[in-house]
Amino acid sequence: MSEKSSHFDVIIVGAGLSGIGAAHHLQKKCPGRPYAILEARSSMGGTWDLFQYPGIRSDSDMYTLGYSFKPWENAKAIADGPSILQYIKDTASEGGIDQNIHYDHKVDKMEWSSEDSKWHVETQVGGNGTRARYSCNFLFMCSGYYSYASGYLPDFENMESFKGQIVHPQKWTNDIEYEGKQVVVIGSGATAVTLVPELAKKTAHVIMLQRSPSYVMNMPEQDKVANFLRKILPSKVAYWFSRWKNILFGLFFYKLCRKYPQALKKFMMNLIKKEVGDTVDVDTHFNPNYKPWDQRLCAVPDNDLFISLKKGTSSIVTDHIVRFTERGLLLKSGKELEADLIVTATGLKMEFLANVEMKIDGKEIDLSELLIYRGMMFSNVPNLAQFVGYTNASWTLKADLSSVYACRLLNHMKKNGATICTPRITRDIGREPIIDFNSGYVLRAIDQLPKQGTEKPWKLHQNYILDTFNFRYSSLKNPELEFK
Repeated sequence: MSEKSSHFDVIIVGAGLSGIGAAHHLQKKCPGRPYAILEARSSMGGTWDLFQYPGIRSDSDMYTLGYSFKPWENAKAIADGPSILQYIKDTASEGGIDQNIHYDHKVDKMEWSSEDSKWHVETQVGGNGTRARYSCNFLFMCSGYYSYASGYLPDFENMESFKGQIVHPQKWTNDIEYEGKQVVVIGSGATAVTLVPELAKKTAHVIMLQRSPSYVMNMPEQDKVANFLRKILPSKVAYWFSRWKNILFGLFFYKLCRKYPQALKKFMMNLIKKEVGDTVDVDTHFNPNYKPWDQRLCAVPDNDLFISLKKGTSSIVTDHIVRFTERGLLLKSGKELEADLIVTATGLKMEFLANVEMKIDGKEIDLSELLIYRGMMFSNVPNLAQFVGYTNASWTLKADLSSVYACRLLNHMKKNGATICTPRITRDIGREPIIDFNSGYVLRAIDQLPKQGTEKPWKLHQNYILDTFNFRYSSLKNPELEFK
């Protein structure tokens, strides 16, 4: 165990979009506090450094996925992965945040000690078996919500018999050959919707094989209003207007979908019919069996998926897989899809708090027994905040607000001489699943996740406007927030 000068006021776990944003807010709102960022990988960027598959891009516009404090100045609102990664790196460099990152430090143990009011954090350093130990007064968990080690893969029968290549998008490498080949992409979510039109540019043909359809909707790759505002207004002012325009429209559209699901479903399907004409059976392949926003909507920038379908460079098959064969996939309908390459865009493995072993005074924490406070702290767990995003809007909107609230807590504690902040349940309160969402990656992990309450501040609003007031301006003198 490496024992060095390793105590910090704050430790941030993760150097992705959330972690770099949290570090910026910490430096600006709580100046002078020593902090460190512990990053498991050898580079920053999180998702935007990990995923390398063709066409990797945002599924939200960058005026809301970008930071509140750093204008997005690229012409593309639906941005490619490398551009987003560079945006994160620029943010880290401009604030000197990159000087505080400890790479190749995978956190695997955390224990709160009431005796010294500190978190003790242990990490694996690199792959050589070396370990390091740190301590801090407060923990910011910015490690995302899924496993970086591997994606989700259903237990397909007879996979080993396939003579071609099988790859999960999370494990895509640049040496994978697909030009001129027959490709099948298994899945109908955002990754599949991104991959299919991009692969179709070079493959002989690509098939999107889906068990059931998802909601997809065209979005312009460039935001013309935002680009115009940037020409006539100062960058920060233009960004502020563009950001709020998209926040309000997104919230309005979400509310419409929840209030009038059948009407909005018909509206979206009619838009697709208008784009693909008679080349695709829309009622079969774009007719989900759930309501809009029971799962996230998939963005189709500038109709790229619909264009490739209409051109015939890609196609959709809606069917169930019976098993893999030597040549491809045997389907329930009896049809066999032949392929040289099969891409399993079958989802993520949800991993809450980076699957770290957590203890308080030697007793292991069972996350499924906890209630989540304001969507970012946990009942009876002191001095720890997790920064995650919305299910119905851009990730960074909620992560940014959580950073602001955490900094308010730190300043309040300093002002009042407190060293410990712990959410406490002080009344009888109902419990509900933490996420009202039926995506596969959520349902597979829902029993292991904390719960939300039926009343505030234990209830998640999934509403940026309400959260803006609650996180930025609400009183910290709350009977369910204990300071000692």
